[in-house]
Amino acid sequence: MSEPTWDTDEEYIDAMMKRFKLVDMREQYRDLIQEAEASSMGYGAFLKRLMSVEETGKKNRRAQKLRMEARFEKEKRLEDIDYGFNHTLDREKISELGRLGFLRANENVIIIGPPGVGKSMIATGIGMNAVNAGYRVLFINAKDLVDQLYERMRDGELRETLKKLDKIPLLIIDELSYLKMDRERESLFFQVIRQRYEKNSLIITTNLPMGRWDELFTGKLAATAILDRLVHHCHILSITGDSYRVKGSK
Repeated sequence: MSEPTWDTDEEYIDAMMKRFKLVDMREQYRDLIQEAEASSMGYGAFLKRLMSVEETGKKNRRAQKLRMEARFEKEKRLEDIDYGFNHTLDREKISELGRLGFLRANENVIIIGPPGVGKSMIATGIGMNAVNAGYRVLFINAKDLVDQLYERMRDGELRETLKKLDKIPLLIIDELSYLKMDRERESLFFQVIRQRYEKNSLIITTNLPMGRWDELFTGKLAATAILDRLVHHCHILSITGDSYRVKGSK
């Protein structure tokens, strides 16, 4: 089979960039050539410019894909936090968490506070930073998580589901509050915590102080076993103050 022929250099460049999936180079190389000619750019600098365009495009497309897979309820950024409204928010600590050192160290974050003070927003903002840095993230409501695990267990698919969760560096469990688990669901939740211990990171948001976590589980023994693994390598962010949602409605 003979190789195709091209009438112009441009046709060849287009075809090769399409074959090698150089999406951003293919879209922009004509403008970049004009830019290089206008500025008398050297060959090395021009090649570097081409590479950087493709690198940026690939990073942006991967981040977009990861954001969709993360299933954030709303895409919120840490930069959107109104520190002026709630002075109990620790800007320095939140900024530190946003730099993802805890994630690189396989540590956890527990965000505690009453409804409406921005717990989910902070968790989402940290998750967005992780996605933009190229990490896989999953954001899920606590009740939805244990219910889904229970269904997978009944269907004989629990092992595969746990393996999939294990491949996600950052799992965000939202609203671990006022959810009384039975022994089976408690055991499933404990498996997730144990599986991720010192290997992957968790962010948990909750309305309940940790001293009341026995209200979530079957008793103090179960709560202690779960907390023991969670807080061993953990950053705890405690928030008080008024509700943003109440502020918005007013």
